[in-house]
Amino acid sequence: MNILIIDDERAICSSLSFALEDVYGVLTASGPEEGLRLLDEEPIDGILLDLNLRVANGIDLLRVIKERKPEVVVIMMTAYGSIESSVEAIKAGAYHYLSKPLNLDEVKLLLSKAFTFQQLHRQVQALSHAVRQQETYAGIIGKSSAIQKVFQLIEKVKDINSNVLITGESGTGKELVARAIHFQGGRQKRAFSVINCAAIPELLLESELFGHEKGAFTGAYQKQQGLFERSDGGTIFLDEIGEMPLSLQAKILRVIQEKVVTPVGSQQPKEVDVRIISATNRNLQEEVAKGSFREDLYYRLNVIPIHLPPLRERKEDVPLLIEHFLAFYSANMGVRTKSFSPEAKRKLYDYTYPGNVRELSNMLEYAVALSEEEVIHPDDLPEAVRGNRATPTRGHASESGLLIPEGLTLAEAEKMYILYTLEKNERHRLNTAKQLSISERGLREKLKQYARGPE
Repeated sequence: MNILIIDDERAICSSLSFALEDVYGVLTASGPEEGLRLLDEEPIDGILLDLNLRVANGIDLLRVIKERKPEVVVIMMTAYGSIESSVEAIKAGAYHYLSKPLNLDEVKLLLSKAFTFQQLHRQVQALSHAVRQQETYAGIIGKSSAIQKVFQLIEKVKDINSNVLITGESGTGKELVARAIHFQGGRQKRAFSVINCAAIPELLLESELFGHEKGAFTGAYQKQQGLFERSDGGTIFLDEIGEMPLSLQAKILRVIQEKVVTPVGSQQPKEVDVRIISATNRNLQEEVAKGSFREDLYYRLNVIPIHLPPLRERKEDVPLLIEHFLAFYSANMGVRTKSFSPEAKRKLYDYTYPGNVRELSNMLEYAVALSEEEVIHPDDLPEAVRGNRATPTRGHASESGLLIPEGLTLAEAEKMYILYTLEKNERHRLNTAKQLSISERGLREKLKQYARGPE
């Protein structure tokens, strides 16, 4: 262990060096510049720092030391001790406070205790890091048994080439799981391509997936490779696969069966080696029964199923996610990491998160951005969690239908009724849209808006 003594009285430095050099490596400095230079150049474990240096305030120097080397133990020394200066030193990061004239036995005992404390602190940090490692997997956070099972599945399938179908509600992190499978596995050095099958018109979707020849259709001014060719050797993630038109489903089936793609406007098939990971928030077995999804494709895609539980079924992960998003958005916005009042925490813990992890992330971004204090209070949270109105079927439904409480805006009442109807239809979007007399696309846009939270 190495100790640095910073004191402008040479006699103090000499007597402390003589008393401690049999046990510790001792360095001395008569002023702040020399002390900070030694701190930067030498492996220092502890510092004995005089509070009243002639050319500097010891508290100010203490703050600089703790900014540069927060793990270093600092013990303050002064001939002018007071309760106020003692409290100020402890707040600034000092381990303890000694009054001059120094009792050398007391100094030795205090140093021994300080280094024992330092060692225990390091062990706690190491254990905490190990625990956090167990609570995350490739950016996915959770310690619940439900999410740990997902981690185990990813570990098992990451190095094999079988197709994976990821199911779960919107906002549960299906793309994160797909990325984890790719980037933790043997294909990590090759391309990982993502396409949302619900966001692109059919003709453009076909071109994006399989490529096209020059002149294949209006606007095809040059030849273009599709995602399958560009992902050769890697992985393609087909998000919202349940929204894919039947005509394209047949072509995806051919890619799986024959390992070839044929660009739009071409008769020449091209071999590809691509692992397919798909995701959907629909019940594909129901879609197969209705004839809107091919049964043979369903079984080809669903070789290894991974289901992501909604956040309301793994509430023990909410505190971890809150801690993560709070630190992330605080750093992203360049502010000190904020904390929550007990009442705000209770609101967040009690909320049921119909938008799942994505909704929680948006809430934390909202709170960090709009709160004016370092402590976030319930009033700093979005209206949905303040009023806890996110799940209208709980506490708002009766045998005769939905009860809309007084005081809601028209937009809030509309949201409540749409979510209520969605739950009544077991989250089947097409049936919900029909009951509401709106298009399925219109419903999808509403749900995306609700998942994003307040504008």
